[in-house]
Amino acid sequence: MPALRLEVAKQHYATSSLVIGYALCSSLLAVINKFAITKFNYPGLLTALQYLTSALGVWVLGKFGLLHHDPFVFQTAKKFMPAAVVFYLAIFSNTNLLRHANVDTFIVFRSLTPFLVAVADTAFRKQPCPSKLTFFALLTILGGAVGYVATDDGFSLTAYSWALAYMVTITTEMVYIKHMVTNLGLNTWGFVYYNNLLSLMMAPLFWIATGEYADVFTAIGSNSGNLFDPVAFSAVSLSCVFGLLISFFGFAARKAISATAFTVTGVVNKFLTVAINVTIWDKHATPVGLICLLVTLVGGVLYQQSVTGVGNVPSQPKQVAGKTNGDNYEEEDEVKGILGSSRVV
Repeated sequence: MPALRLEVAKQHYATSSLVIGYALCSSLLAVINKFAITKFNYPGLLTALQYLTSALGVWVLGKFGLLHHDPFVFQTAKKFMPAAVVFYLAIFSNTNLLRHANVDTFIVFRSLTPFLVAVADTAFRKQPCPSKLTFFALLTILGGAVGYVATDDGFSLTAYSWALAYMVTITTEMVYIKHMVTNLGLNTWGFVYYNNLLSLMMAPLFWIATGEYADVFTAIGSNSGNLFDPVAFSAVSLSCVFGLLISFFGFAARKAISATAFTVTGVVNKFLTVAINVTIWDKHATPVGLICLLVTLVGGVLYQQSVTGVGNVPSQPKQVAGKTNGDNYEEEDEVKGILGSSRVV
């Protein structure tokens, strides 16, 4: 009996540690990314370094037997490439949004994605119309977002253009992943490995297309700017490390707790992000804007409650691409967050 209690206590401690680790990483990551892009004004290079850290980290941890990921296969990579392109566009627009706007604006537009996903699911995936509670939650999210935009005294066309681009790309990513990528049969770390490695391969194309490579080479040649600044180096390093950490804690927490508990944790994290952002610096919304942001997050809580109820969980595990473990019924919900989990929170 004491041995059983000790085993239960160890399991509880391990689960709590994973959830706390995920909560801290998720809450801090948006603020860290904002700090990194403020000190290191090269969004393409910043995201490429994050992709490199995540892909290399997964490969190294796999070599040491600390995790298992699917091996890189060219045919699978070809099938995965469209999803990786959409992901890259989402992260690229996300980074530029944080470059031109505050963290609160990012959270508002990130919180709007359930509204667009619900519309896209109904229109393109022929899913049933949302329930009354879900519809009310979506309207609450939309109302809070509209109120935030209307009271934003820091409004700029550039920032909101990137916000719209981010919202469209992240919504497309979510719908596309649910529609297609789950059929590839990759495990969770396989998704992370493929996605970050393919995104890293695409990075040079975006450097050339945006002309950022010229700015980077100029900074290297003149040894000026913030390319080699110690604060910028620390901020970028922290961003890359947290990108890998959130992948680890996110996937480990998904396995340790239910999908509903994980979803609620994700919603709470956004409240923590707002609190941290308001506390540590002045790059945040006005009081009225913060109230509208909180309304949006409350809508998010109601939305998550409406879509993670008991009635939404299948009675039998769903087999996905040959998998047979009992967690497969969560696969679609899990994959929604996989590709963006390293940097989109």
